[in-house]
Amino acid sequence: MGDYELVSLLLVDDEPALLARLCRILKTLCGEDATLFCVESIAQAKAAATGRLFTMALVDLGLPDGSGIELIQWLRARSEMPILVISAWSTEDTILDALRAGATGYLLKERDDDEIAMLLRTALKGGMPIDPFIARRILGATASVRSAQDEADVSSSQETLSKREVQILELVAQGLSNLEIAEHTNLSRWTVATHVKSIYAKFAVHTRTAAVRAGRGSGILR
Repeated sequence: MGDYELVSLLLVDDEPALLARLCRILKTLCGEDATLFCVESIAQAKAAATGRLFTMALVDLGLPDGSGIELIQWLRARSEMPILVISAWSTEDTILDALRAGATGYLLKERDDDEIAMLLRTALKGGMPIDPFIARRILGATASVRSAQDEADVSSSQETLSKREVQILELVAQGLSNLEIAEHTNLSRWTVATHVKSIYAKFAVHTRTAAVRAGRGSGILR
């Protein structure tokens, strides 16, 4: 048995060897009873996800019938599940586009099994795993000078966050899931979810990663 409750996972990649590798890693993490849906295209992924809930999705960006970013947007509009990019692409524009679309983590195919397993374990626990190389690229891309309008927007967002929302954003930045935040703050899981959605709305973002990035950019988070 693995370390987690029974899960249902969507794997989207057109490389059979990689799918087999990911299946092996996930079976080790989650147990042989984990349900894995392995598909090779956007069309197949949409068919699999229609009327079905997944615990987590792993999506490649270069798919035969389009960009995985399109699929990430489609999945995010229908679910708050973790959506991880598993790709060999690592340009700044590609990384940021994927995160803006709703990806909650970014893994590189070139990593060995142990490294990928560690990042997947983080995601299954509610964290936001980012490959260290990708994290450096993100920091480099976001270090550029913002326009005056961007700075004004961030300042406005900072002023509208309540003390409770700032506290929850700090815990989100630590990689805690909504359930873990609820236990830490003595709030219900649903109250935490409401605060997280409010933070999203105030920062005009759609993912935990983007909210944390906005919080750091505004000076709320250090």
